[in-house]
Amino acid sequence: MAFRAAHLPLRLISGAFILNSGLDKRDVDPDTAAYLHGEAARAYPFLKDVPPDKFVRLLSTGELVLGAALMLPVVPNAVAGAGLTGFAGGLLGLYFTDPEARRPDGIRPSPSGIALAKDSWLLAIGLSLLADGFSCRNR
Repeated sequence: MAFRAAHLPLRLISGAFILNSGLDKRDVDPDTAAYLHGEAARAYPFLKDVPPDKFVRLLSTGELVLGAALMLPVVPNAVAGAGLTGFAGGLLGLYFTDPEARRPDGIRPSPSGIALAKDSWLLAIGLSLLADGFSCRNR
């Protein structure tokens, strides 16, 4: 089963949020591109060799594709959930590699880390869609 009505809020809201984020990154200025690239390269050092403008272009395109996949009912839950799980896991990497984002216990968000910690909700949505997609196949 590709889509269930119960998943409509999960898929539409998270998809619209990610799609909007991708649209916002389409024409960023060089300073914003450098900032986004720097944050990503801090968490994922292999990105240091990618030029900032190319990184942001790829990120924007990925967000547009993922956002659309979440919003299109023809995309199976397992596929949409896998994409969202991977994307959210990458975002949480930013959270866990920024010591300023977390309280001294290393898990709970600091006031400045709440914006990054909210990506855990996207991970939960992705995992739920993924699990449901696989359980529907096994029924």
